[in-house]
Amino acid sequence: MKKFIDKLKNIWSIEELRKRILYTIVLVFVYRVGCYIALPGINPTRLADNSGPGGILGILNMFAGGAFSRASIFALGVMPYISASIFMQLAGIVIPQVAKLQKEDSGRRKINSYTRYLTVVVTMFQAAAYVAYLSSPTYAAALAPDYNPLMFKISTMFVLTAGTLFVMWMGEKITDRGIGNGTSLIIMVGILARFPHSIIEELGNKNTTGGGGLLIFLIEIAIFIAVIIGLILLTQGVRKIPLNYARRIIGSTNAAKDVSGSRDFIPLKVNSAGVMPIIFAQAMMFIPTIFTGFATNEKAAGFVHALSDNRSLWYNLIYAIMVIAFTYFYTALIFNPTEMADNLKRNNSFIPGVKPGEDTANYIATIMDRITLPGAVFLAVAGILPGIATLLGVTSGFASFFGGTSMLIGVGVILDTLQQVESYLLMNHYDGLMKTGRITGRAATPSRASA
Repeated sequence: MKKFIDKLKNIWSIEELRKRILYTIVLVFVYRVGCYIALPGINPTRLADNSGPGGILGILNMFAGGAFSRASIFALGVMPYISASIFMQLAGIVIPQVAKLQKEDSGRRKINSYTRYLTVVVTMFQAAAYVAYLSSPTYAAALAPDYNPLMFKISTMFVLTAGTLFVMWMGEKITDRGIGNGTSLIIMVGILARFPHSIIEELGNKNTTGGGGLLIFLIEIAIFIAVIIGLILLTQGVRKIPLNYARRIIGSTNAAKDVSGSRDFIPLKVNSAGVMPIIFAQAMMFIPTIFTGFATNEKAAGFVHALSDNRSLWYNLIYAIMVIAFTYFYTALIFNPTEMADNLKRNNSFIPGVKPGEDTANYIATIMDRITLPGAVFLAVAGILPGIATLLGVTSGFASFFGGTSMLIGVGVILDTLQQVESYLLMNHYDGLMKTGRITGRAATPSRASA
């Protein structure tokens, strides 16, 4: 305990780090307050008993930190911004001009501007869909009867758009002047804000069922901890490829010294794609919900409904296959073995037993393909765990923390934030957060050879 307190004192004694932490806390507090401010024309007292939607909309509510079910001004959260960012990343594959911009500093600034403009467009469409959702029986009692319906639609669309842009701005400010990745941190705070209520709800549910309910709850907590450990291993797991540097002659002609090249390694992450494959897969699973009202055949309607229920066999099977496929797709998108091989050649470094150039690129690509498969399978298992937990009797709120997007984002963001804190400690000549080793997050810096 004393060492833990000493670590906190060291963190607080670094002025820049202290300011960044306080700045982050203030903006996160503003975001959480905004999640409880209802839209104009909504009576928040009528929403007190609304526990939130389930299924696919429940996932959106999770990303928005519960603001979706509260009809808040931040109901859409940062999801439109994430959707716009994903679209721009995919555009870099099919549009050569965008791919060229992504490789230049000035081009990346232009892409950031295009992403913001696209966020406005996406938000307006999602806001219109959300206005239609507010007309459902769930929110009918909460709508103010004396509020003009047309004015309600227009004002809601503009307020939701402004709210999303404000959340996006806060995320960028946290990244620039705070600690951690701002957008991911905002999502994580919204997800973890539901954890205390979910665990209390699960404990109350087990106590009311009787028959060893407390023991079952403790077993669930043990499994929950094991899932977290597994996700940490997935996030930090790397395959180290040994690397040698060419010998160099140091000194003058009379006092020349033959120095053997230093040994290093290339850390290839088991899960280079991070949480993006799960987000891609969930976005694709949203599509069947569009056709729910158009399915006239009973079997077709049942199949469409099964694809929108995370407890069904078809949903989990298709979802797992899509996660594995998107893991390979996104890894191929962000990982370029040819460029890495060229960088190794320019730095006079080589992989023992492998010729520089094309052979090195093929070797790295083969290793990456092999380690991506177990990472993709584990990611798919983590994605379907919440649905399995729900089938086994866990409440839907607590089941969402048994893997899936929520815990992957939570674990990744916490590791990234701790990595930044540890970097500040080491730069100021303090010990790191751990006795041995270093904390590596999703954005771990590769070795100097592969840079």
